[in-house]
Amino acid sequence: MTDRRLVSHLLRRLTFGPTSAEVDAAARSGFEATLRSLLRPAAEPAPPDLGPDPAARLGRDSTREQRRAARREQAGQVTALTRWWLERMAAGGAAEKLTFFWHGHWATSARKVRSAPLMLAQQQTFRRYGRGDTGPLVRAMLRDPALILWLDGQRNSRKAPNENLAREVMELFTLGVGAYTEDDVKAAARVLTGWQVDRVAGTARLETRRHDARPVTLLGRTGTFDVDGYADLLVRHEAHLPFVTRRLWARYASADGTPPAEVTARITAAGRDTTALLSALCRDPAFAATTGTLVKQPVEWLVGAVRQLGVPIGRLSADEHRRLASTLQALGQVPLRPPSVGGWPAGVAWLTTASTLTRLRAGQWLADLAPEVTDRLTGGDRLDVLADVLVVDGWTDRTVSALRAVQNPKRLLATALASPEYAIQ
Repeated sequence: MTDRRLVSHLLRRLTFGPTSAEVDAAARSGFEATLRSLLRPAAEPAPPDLGPDPAARLGRDSTREQRRAARREQAGQVTALTRWWLERMAAGGAAEKLTFFWHGHWATSARKVRSAPLMLAQQQTFRRYGRGDTGPLVRAMLRDPALILWLDGQRNSRKAPNENLAREVMELFTLGVGAYTEDDVKAAARVLTGWQVDRVAGTARLETRRHDARPVTLLGRTGTFDVDGYADLLVRHEAHLPFVTRRLWARYASADGTPPAEVTARITAAGRDTTALLSALCRDPAFAATTGTLVKQPVEWLVGAVRQLGVPIGRLSADEHRRLASTLQALGQVPLRPPSVGGWPAGVAWLTTASTLTRLRAGQWLADLAPEVTDRLTGGDRLDVLADVLVVDGWTDRTVSALRAVQNPKRLLATALASPEYAIQ
């Protein structure tokens, strides 16, 4: 790979759709300087003012109409938070891409949580702890009100243990299948008993009368563990670092989440710090060889297109924002609404006939919002201009043939946005 292609590859993986100008600047700076700049700590964004959680004012005597009104208000808050987050993503930078990674990893849905403030608080946890040691992140997430509601943790009591949270924390978030036993699930569930969510305060607290404080044998250790003790057992387990590395590889390098053993060993040598892991992943020789193997998730595709076309997402009308949301809905990925605790699919699952048609229709609409780009697509060099604007390394002969047949600049741009070369980075 040339230096320009290598930094293009790096920017495509670590950010939401790099612009041509960003690639030019990175090519001048070089790979190492660009990587250090991308992974430098970013200021935590000022959160939107969503107002109080409507559910907090409901009580047992609330009427049906009051509950319906609260749900409408809740839906409006979630819409506002989604819009704010899309604007944050479009602002660029690796920090929001990492926040989005953790959102897909610790997949939590507003459909069940029904609280935009709690979903925002979870996002802020990802921003605060997601780039550092995984230990503080796991400790914070075991206390996260949105996750507790999502996985029925508030129903987990000494008299009626609920294993959902304990099981998913080990299987999907920290260790992976095969690294724990059913006895470990039962023991971890007992450790997590008694945590209740206070919607008014937006916090979770331990109610000792519901908590089972008896000693347990958990992941090979016997004793009395609290939430922090359980988190420490998880992140110190031999399966934890390889598991996190595979998840990072699947989202940042290749849809095949099982890199060769020697690659995993090189990356995990960086330790539990997520920034160090990402740095090791991007510097590994195997990373450069993954170009053209990762299918963009719908959010990556849409936000990247908005950035590269210079669409002023912060100045879009309410109707245009609804169209953004409906496009993501049609493509099957809406932020704050993962389909299950397992998160969204990956790879070829996003490449269907229906999704191609949706991208083509959305591309035509985006082309209407990007006249400065379409005005450049009228000359004999229009395919080169397209590749430059969309940061595509090159077109296959088949795509060149299809693009050359399109004379209308807006339709040409839409066709390129729906091409395999743009969908697969």
